[in-house]
Amino acid sequence: MENWHKVCELADIPQLGARVVKGKNCDIALFRDAGDRIYALHDRCPHKGGPLSQGIVGNGRVTCPLHGMTIDLEAGRAVSPDEGCTDRFEVKIDQGIVYLLV
Repeated sequence: MENWHKVCELADIPQLGARVVKGKNCDIALFRDAGDRIYALHDRCPHKGGPLSQGIVGNGRVTCPLHGMTIDLEAGRAVSPDEGCTDRFEVKIDQGIVYLLV
């Protein structure tokens, strides 16, 4: 059974930026790209636990603000040569409202 939960409006997430919401067991970073696509990742870099929501967003990636590890927003995996991954969450937009699958 799918449990989609309304988390915010699309306008609440800055383009090429992020917003953090509380998940069941962790903080979830919602990222918005230049084309208004939304991605949801555990707000924790796999390298040293830095807040990915405070990183630089661009080209389908976010760069951790602590040590520069780059994470692919779609897959939640580090971009080579780095290694590691963070949990990703399903997200959808309906009539300007962002929903998270939990």
